[in-house]
Amino acid sequence: MSKFINQRRTFVKSTIALAIIALNPQGPVNAQSSGRVFRIGNQKGWLSILKARGTLEEKLAPLGVKVTWTEFNAGPVQLEALNVGSIDFGDVGEAPPIFAQAAGAPLVYAGATVPRPRLEAVIVQKDSPIKTVADLKGKRVGYNKGSNVQYFLVKLLEKHGLKYDDVHSVFLPPPDARAAFEKGAIEAWVIWDPFLASAEITLQARLLANASDIVKNRSYYFTSRSYSEKNADVLNIAIEEVNKIDQWVSKNKSAAVTELSKILGLDKTVLDLYIGRSEFGTGPITKEILGEQQIIADTFFDLKLIPKKLNLLDAAPFNLQPKG
Repeated sequence: MSKFINQRRTFVKSTIALAIIALNPQGPVNAQSSGRVFRIGNQKGWLSILKARGTLEEKLAPLGVKVTWTEFNAGPVQLEALNVGSIDFGDVGEAPPIFAQAAGAPLVYAGATVPRPRLEAVIVQKDSPIKTVADLKGKRVGYNKGSNVQYFLVKLLEKHGLKYDDVHSVFLPPPDARAAFEKGAIEAWVIWDPFLASAEITLQARLLANASDIVKNRSYYFTSRSYSEKNADVLNIAIEEVNKIDQWVSKNKSAAVTELSKILGLDKTVLDLYIGRSEFGTGPITKEILGEQQIIADTFFDLKLIPKKLNLLDAAPFNLQPKG
């Protein structure tokens, strides 16, 4: 089994590296020859607004920094890209950094959002006989392996007297999981926004349980150890600009819906639901926040989902804040 996993990781890393090269044929070496480069991997969300506006490029131009962007549909793939040296910065949920650190990725936390528990949930078909979390026992539950929703599922089942292996986990990335959900190949789907809102609006999926009072569901911004040591100024500006977007969206939700609709090509009703249940604010990493991540890492180790115990301080930024 371990041989198979190692072969799969090698294949995934090679595939990602080739994909990034195809998107950016000049490559990182040429980009750096004329100055510093900041290669960002992003998912559909706040970073999409930052990318569309170009304000980060404006802020970094005086420093001679070139910004490039690559979009991903989930956090684990972003962190594989970091591990093979294809990106310098990205946004993920709670769990992907744990798996990445366990796999030896040179991960450093760069920033974190406030908790956003309502942005992930378990959904079922509108006419599903599944009425409670306890009804998930023995059912096929689809979700993206290594994503924040995996930890949410673990803790949700635990709260309702079930074990992680009481359900049949079906590992699928969001697009494939949606297709499987529509066809009835999985009986429940654990997913995050805006995929969650889209399924509720367009598929009339029924929300079985969200993460409120289960997990915090922060989003994290990450970088590599080598990049953080040489580009602290770039990273500080990036986190500041992300927080500016956060604060703007919190005060201009209707305008944000319109802007994101154009950027992402999603219906405004979907984005209304997504933004309406979000929380806003991004800041530096603290020891308290890394303590939250330590609990997740310990949980995954106890479940044998990661091969070794982790010390989250190994992924701490140089400017770690003493408290929240």
